[in-house]
Amino acid sequence: MPTQATAPTGLPAVAPLTGLPAVVTPDTKFLRQMDDKIKVNVNLCFQCRKCSAGCPMAYAMDYTPAQLIHAIRLGLKDIVINSKTMWMCSSCQTCTTRCPQEVDIARVMDTVKIIAVAEGVKPPVSNVHTFNKAALRNIKWLGRMYELGMIGDLKMRTFEFFKDMGLGMKMFMKGKLKIIPSVSPGRTLTTWKIFSRVAKKDREK
Repeated sequence: MPTQATAPTGLPAVAPLTGLPAVVTPDTKFLRQMDDKIKVNVNLCFQCRKCSAGCPMAYAMDYTPAQLIHAIRLGLKDIVINSKTMWMCSSCQTCTTRCPQEVDIARVMDTVKIIAVAEGVKPPVSNVHTFNKAALRNIKWLGRMYELGMIGDLKMRTFEFFKDMGLGMKMFMKGKLKIIPSVSPGRTLTTWKIFSRVAKKDREK
């Protein structure tokens, strides 16, 4: 496993973080919190930035994946949990796959989202969080994704009833949206058990 790296020609070894104070004081509690939750050694990252180069959503992020990892290593909790980077992550796993140090960056993104929500931080990209809740509720009740039902739930949460209606009709005409969901009591029961175990673990923390 590599332990050293040479920065690409003309690029600094670490992607710069803008807007930082002259003296940075790490939040040690946040560092311990991240260590306990993710079980991923982010200090293995040597800022080669392959994750950022391959990320299809990097253009929409305020900090690239490499910058967010660097901020976590520095213990910059406020920057990390208030960033929109993890909310724009599509969980495609490209960053994790490309990392030469095998840092599970996608898992780090999920963990930061969990911490932010648990601490009551308002997501800077609210529609993404709303979509997540609608999708999880849909899966919890049916054991799998029912697209039309999820869309209805999302519209009721956002009140954007006519947004993307044209696209929705095209998908419906091509058979991509089923009117009747696929129902399986066994599958739903299994899903309920999974959600119950997760809720129990959250209560125990």
